[in-house]
Amino acid sequence: MTQTIRHADTDRDVASCFPVMRALRPHIASPEDLIERVHAQAWERYRILAAWNGEAVVGLAGYRFQSNLIRGRFCYVDDLVVAPDHRRLGLGARLLDAVSREAREIGVASLVLDTAVNNALGQRFYFRYGMLPGALRFVMRLD
Repeated sequence: MTQTIRHADTDRDVASCFPVMRALRPHIASPEDLIERVHAQAWERYRILAAWNGEAVVGLAGYRFQSNLIRGRFCYVDDLVVAPDHRRLGLGARLLDAVSREAREIGVASLVLDTAVNNALGQRFYFRYGMLPGALRFVMRLD
């Protein structure tokens, strides 16, 4: 079945994203928790672009447009995940393509994302997609 790619713009749409998002973000406890987190990021214009098989979400890309002194304006992809039974079918690339098109349309020239150092499969996918490492991020917990 061909997937339709469209934004999850309503709370119902965002709730439909929960099972797939949970695979990437297991700390998100429920559809309501996901909705609350998406609303909390609305001021940063965070959006979810989802791949739908009918009413079911089978992949998604959560992203926002940002600007900083290092990169200027860029598109930051917070989340990219495809349901396990839909992987290796090109859906991740289609989602990134769609986000990239949207970024280009508003004059944004780069796409940025982070992946875990131990995510070898993800890194391999990003290399194949044409993305290259641009930085090494350091993190320190403050709690």
